[in-house]
Amino acid sequence: QVQLVESGGGLVQPGESLRLSCVASGNIVGGNIMGWYRQRPGKQRELVAVRSNDGLSNTADSVRGRFTLSRDNAKNTVYLQMNNLKPEDTAVYYCHLDLFRRGEYWGQGTQVTVSS
Repeated sequence: QVQLVESGGGLVQPGESLRLSCVASGNIVGGNIMGWYRQRPGKQRELVAVRSNDGLSNTADSVRGRFTLSRDNAKNTVYLQMNNLKPEDTAVYYCHLDLFRRGEYWGQGTQVTVSS
């Protein structure tokens, strides 16, 4: 059984920073893609940034240059450094792990609120 545990959300003011962490545990062997999605109020869930365990990555245009995804394969952990946060970044952020034919998994979500 695979589990994802997220941490790091909170309330910040515009222009401030936050770092999200997600640790995966369980049977994680072979190729995979791990990263973050978010769901803003009244919107569908959307990709923020993801990275495969061999280094390929994808980042949403709306956060490129402000958010940085990093990954520690040895620890099965991904981090999302979010700088220069804007009110429109307010969302529930979900960690996601895609093990391809072996299934995909979601974290429980962590709230990020950007407000003055």
